[in-house]
Amino acid sequence: MEIVDTIEAKGAGLRILGMNLDTTTPTGRLMLQVLGAVAEFERSMMLERQREGIAKAKAEGKYKGRPKTAMAKACEVEAMLAAGLSPTAIARKLGIGRSSVYRAMRERGVKRISSLSRATTA
Repeated sequence: MEIVDTIEAKGAGLRILGMNLDTTTPTGRLMLQVLGAVAEFERSMMLERQREGIAKAKAEGKYKGRPKTAMAKACEVEAMLAAGLSPTAIARKLGIGRSSVYRAMRERGVKRISSLSRATTA
């Protein structure tokens, strides 16, 4: 409906030839609204069935969700940080996102060692 409103705000109308639907007429606008409501209802029903299926699979122990691959590598992230690698280099080596490296650092309470502090300690 937002698209139709945008089109009408510009002084045009929407005509769908395959469905013989013209939004410039009251009947055409009503038909479009009915079709939109049916589509929204179908989407809600599909999501409800999906939630029910996931709940059933979880109850049977078959569904565990997506594995937490980045957090499984948190130990490696910590070790590489201690070795002086940057978060970007760690992300590349481990094949995970840089944001995952920062998340692992935050959850484990690990601070990044700056190159300046490494130079003064060496």
